[in-house]
Amino acid sequence: MVAVVLGFVGAVMFGAADFIGGLASKRISAMKVTFISGLVGFGIAIVGSLVVPSVMSWPAIFWGAMAGVVGSAAIMLLYASLAIGPMSILSPLGAFVSAVVPVTWALTTGESLGAFGLAGIGLGLVAVVLVGFVPEKNAVRPSLTGLAMAIGAGILIGAFLIFIDQAPSDAGLIPLMANRIVSASIMGISIAILAGMRARRRRAASANAIAGSSATTTPGESSARDSFAAGWRPGLRLAALGGVIDGTGNALLLLGIQLGDLSVMSVLTAMYPAGTILLASVVLKERVAPVQAIGLALAIAAAALLALG
Repeated sequence: MVAVVLGFVGAVMFGAADFIGGLASKRISAMKVTFISGLVGFGIAIVGSLVVPSVMSWPAIFWGAMAGVVGSAAIMLLYASLAIGPMSILSPLGAFVSAVVPVTWALTTGESLGAFGLAGIGLGLVAVVLVGFVPEKNAVRPSLTGLAMAIGAGILIGAFLIFIDQAPSDAGLIPLMANRIVSASIMGISIAILAGMRARRRRAASANAIAGSSATTTPGESSARDSFAAGWRPGLRLAALGGVIDGTGNALLLLGIQLGDLSVMSVLTAMYPAGTILLASVVLKERVAPVQAIGLALAIAAAALLALG
């Protein structure tokens, strides 16, 4: 019962973090948002480890780090697939695959559930598709590239859950600390590489412009600093807030997996679009489609069955 509550609340928090991260990504790049979120999430894991009993061990660090690697790749693929669109098809597809992969793994490696639990998983998978489905007029059919990226993102998110589940049950939030360090490092290195490439292109363009004119002025060091700050400041607070919520959601997910079954937690986690939908309806006054309302009702019913199972 406790694990189900942790999973459901964590899923709503993931959705809320996605909503806030989406707002931040309109101000700065999604990669920067993910980097900031990872750093803040690391801080959440440190604070949480002071409250939650956590035993440091190499397996806990290793599996947390592995989850950080596949989680970073999953985020990149997910954002890339949603950029290609249509989101109304690719988003629920990715969420569905992210639940099916760990459920299949768990059930084929010896995990067993009662009749209520199996019914809850089935109902939950239906809810995942309905909750994430956003009807669009004249929606285009997805390309093979978009479908492949969405499926790939779902597989990697499933792998993330499987790796987290491999950590020792007494690890507490240690795997989350390792996960956030690796994720932030990967994003930070990627940002630095892209920034270096852009800087070289600007220098080359500036050199060509100077060579073709009599001007000899070059931008000062202070203007470079101002430009750097301007590239981060607009979405910094939103990204940090998203990091707090996402880090808390990940902590709840990790604790839920340690207390309960991987199959149950993965289905609950895949219901994360519910949080995004609820916030969008309250903050942005977006209309909740009838099919999504049905999905939300089924998600609550599925959570109840999983609690009984």
